[in-house]
Amino acid sequence: MSNQDLRTRAYVLRRTNYGEADRILNLLTEQGKLSAIAKGVRKEKSKLAGNIEMFCLIDLNIHKGRGELGIITSAKMLKYHHNLVTDFNRMELATLILKKTSKASENSDSPDFFPVLDQALTALNDLMNPAIVETWFLFALVRACGEEINLYRDTSGEKLSPDKRYVWDSIESGLAENPQGNIGADEIKIMRLMFTSKLALISKIKGLEEKIPAILYIAKAINKL
Repeated sequence: MSNQDLRTRAYVLRRTNYGEADRILNLLTEQGKLSAIAKGVRKEKSKLAGNIEMFCLIDLNIHKGRGELGIITSAKMLKYHHNLVTDFNRMELATLILKKTSKASENSDSPDFFPVLDQALTALNDLMNPAIVETWFLFALVRACGEEINLYRDTSGEKLSPDKRYVWDSIESGLAENPQGNIGADEIKIMRLMFTSKLALISKIKGLEEKIPAILYIAKAINKL
């Protein structure tokens, strides 16, 4: 492998047919987002065909020449998330996750997006509650973008109290005290974990499913992508 070659794991974010048999791929790799061309991949006897598909974790060799596009010289499918193709609702969420990841990583070469996408698609394929996957993904994507939300003080600057209730204030982008609020100490603890922990750990929290609707609302509010 030459200095101009890159071997990496990747997911296909988007693919576009090019010419008679080629395909241009937008990829999220362990090194960040990049584009490459798979020459002849649409031919029946192509060695690349069947190994470069949506919702698949792929091991790729990419040759970086003088042009903007790298050239995929070999590909091996490592993991096929088949449940994302056979279940419409999971496929719909997986497609949304790919789109949001693509947009978030548009102007960034950060490697932080890859593990977020990998964990979300893997958990979704393993039949984890889609609402839990989506909630964690949206929080993790905000973190990967280098952004934060204040989960320690309310919109008035007061320290969040385990004895008080809160609501999400979209204008102030924070938690506002409200005796009738649907956010309490448990929800706040879960949101803090969403920012710092892997999805596998989050899924083990007892009583998580009943807390998710209120937290998912906040996750969607803070994720403007």
